[in-house]
Amino acid sequence: MKLTVNKSIFENVVSSMQPFLDKKDASSITSHIYLEVSNNSLIVKSTDYEIGLKVSINDINDYSNGKATVNGVNLLGIIRRLKNDNISIQTLANGQLEIKQSRSNFKLPMYNAEEFPLFPELQKLNKLEINIVNLVNSMKKITPSIDNNNPKYELNGELIDIKESKINFVSTDTRRLSVTYLNNSTNHQAQLIIPKKAVIEIGKIFLNNEIEVKYDETNLVISSENIQFFTKLINGKFPDYQRIIPTSLKYNLHIPKDEFIESIKLVTSLFANIKISFSNDKIIFESLDEESEAKTQLDIGLSINEDFYIAVNSKYLLDFLSQVNHETFKLGFNSSNLPFYLEDDKFFTIIMPIILEK
Repeated sequence: MKLTVNKSIFENVVSSMQPFLDKKDASSITSHIYLEVSNNSLIVKSTDYEIGLKVSINDINDYSNGKATVNGVNLLGIIRRLKNDNISIQTLANGQLEIKQSRSNFKLPMYNAEEFPLFPELQKLNKLEINIVNLVNSMKKITPSIDNNNPKYELNGELIDIKESKINFVSTDTRRLSVTYLNNSTNHQAQLIIPKKAVIEIGKIFLNNEIEVKYDETNLVISSENIQFFTKLINGKFPDYQRIIPTSLKYNLHIPKDEFIESIKLVTSLFANIKISFSNDKIIFESLDEESEAKTQLDIGLSINEDFYIAVNSKYLLDFLSQVNHETFKLGFNSSNLPFYLEDDKFFTIIMPIILEK
């Protein structure tokens, strides 16, 4: 295998491969990037078995077909130090990969490219009809609510619940539940649990591409003309989130977003937990820090006939409010010390409060 490729193009692709490498075990083939020249293109792949990325580079010269693997971290370290000009890459008979530019020459050991893990076969998968912008935006809204190290592994991912008339995107860290949804008219019912790492990478890779989404019980694959991404799905049963969603709320308040955010930030500069008290003509924000005092007030007509409060980690509120697209949002409640409901258009979060003694 040999080829000549523009340094900037190749560096961008090799850099995009880094999150998909196994960096814990340098002796594993999954610490390597796979390179293959075929059909007038360079195919670049990386995977740690759980998640993977494949990119095709069509703009190559002086090439001959072949395959190679090379340590992905070391390759990027070399490429970054080269000048912004063409570089030449070729395999050597002694099992090394040679990288050359002008008078600079580097040689890195290769593994057997035939042993590199295979990617899922697209023709065996079901197709999910969905707009990529809607997919990425829906995932992004609820990402903060995905748990990180929950023993119930399914909570460390995001549920795509494909129902007859809509597609729900759901996540929970047991202290809050976040849901957003899209309308559905063509897709068959299914449930997919996508790991948090995969959710984050999808948002980085696919922004405005024309894409195809496919899945089965094991994998989710997203492809565009020159990019293919896959992730293993989490095998498990997501909690019955619909039973947590309140069927009725005593009060629904429409609150200005910017003033609410400003008031929260004013009283939580030293301590995250906050008490917010609601009355007919004002909202009072108080820090729950026992060693200091912080308090502010927002004058607003709420038209409620009883006072109530919520005590909560302010991060949960700010995570929700950062995804609100309108000037106001809805806050629903039944009484103090019970879960409360935040909503903006087709996106809502239910938060378990901090229980305070009355």
